[in-house]
Amino acid sequence: MVGKTSEISGFYKLSPEERLGKLKELVNITDDDIKMLQNAGALDLENANRMIENVVGTTQLPFGLALNFMINGKDYIIPMCIEEPSVVAAASYAASLARPGGGFRTESDDPIMIGQIQMVGIENPENAKKDIMEKKEEVIRYANDVDPAVLVKYGGGLRDIEVRVIESKRGKMLIIHLLVDCRDAMGANAVNTLAEALSPRIEKLIGGKSRLRIISNLAVHRKARSRAVWTKKELEKSTKGKMAGGDVVEAILDAYAFADADPYRCTTNNKGVMNGVDAVVLATGNDFRAIEAGAHSYACIDGRYKPLARYSKNENGDLVGEIELPMAIGLVGGATRTHPIAKIAVKMLGVKTAKELGEIIASVGLAQNFAALRALATEGIQRGHMNLHAKNIAIMAGAKGERIDIVSKQIIEEKRIRVDRAKEILESLN
Repeated sequence: MVGKTSEISGFYKLSPEERLGKLKELVNITDDDIKMLQNAGALDLENANRMIENVVGTTQLPFGLALNFMINGKDYIIPMCIEEPSVVAAASYAASLARPGGGFRTESDDPIMIGQIQMVGIENPENAKKDIMEKKEEVIRYANDVDPAVLVKYGGGLRDIEVRVIESKRGKMLIIHLLVDCRDAMGANAVNTLAEALSPRIEKLIGGKSRLRIISNLAVHRKARSRAVWTKKELEKSTKGKMAGGDVVEAILDAYAFADADPYRCTTNNKGVMNGVDAVVLATGNDFRAIEAGAHSYACIDGRYKPLARYSKNENGDLVGEIELPMAIGLVGGATRTHPIAKIAVKMLGVKTAKELGEIIASVGLAQNFAALRALATEGIQRGHMNLHAKNIAIMAGAKGERIDIVSKQIIEEKRIRVDRAKEILESLN
């Protein structure tokens, strides 16, 4: 709780150290808390202070490695940043089960992002739409000649224009879509700059007033796809013979059908996809909020919220998993080039293009979803997850050092993975 006021004039002008001093005056934090905030790790406070506003420290997430991934015949070790137990292990296990079936096969669209120009005050939007389409090539040439974002130099630029008339609470609006090839950039700055540069020309062409000039994170022209086959043989082995492979396939198909039919199940199903997707997006310094928004919007683009990953059987009765989702990520600009850990993650992956990175991310999302459905359909989601969560429970109970392992091992053996039991065991060790 703030002790005085949160209205602090000139706070942004202070250094991070000065802000921490001011913060200590206002909220209940100790000198040890201050030292913890100053322990910035790889992202030092000086660089963090250049990335966002009002910086007083940094936070860190576990940085793990997903193994066993073979994508288009090439092996990858994949960095993942996430706080949730079992996600990295599950993705790695799913990838190992996919290898006998050929691993993951991927493809993706060109890196086309949509910039929207909102036009209002137009007397006849349909005629205005026609006028723009008739002058489309001229507008495209103008945009690429001006190229305020310097995309053309790298092989990108404005590729096409679409025009929509929409009904709103404020009447009809004309919405112009600029389809911009962003190459290896995510594209937000480039697309926004282009939309602002073109809006005066659009106003002159059709009249009216431009309002919003902004990128859309529903990147329907920039999707990544991945596909994998999990054989009946490997699925049976994964249950240690407790279920026949064909039965596992059927159980996973039933789980998928449940998600496809019910938005309550589908939401958690897609959260599982994003466990994998977001972890790689975060590790590589990309915008996970943009990816999340685009993915969930795409999941209901046909008017009904649906699973991002789909499952079927092939002619051999093996399980086929497929995923398709918008993938607005980049390798240039933003935290990808400024955050030291993100730079290491990209180097570790060895990716050369944003398309390749997007296809890897889609594969991890598919692997993560498959792993969750397999667990749900066989032994249940909690067994493996709670075993991995046991160390967190031990830490919450106050265990430190080697006692974390002692306490977590005992609560797993007792199948009592609870903080109260962990505290009892810890007290007995004193």
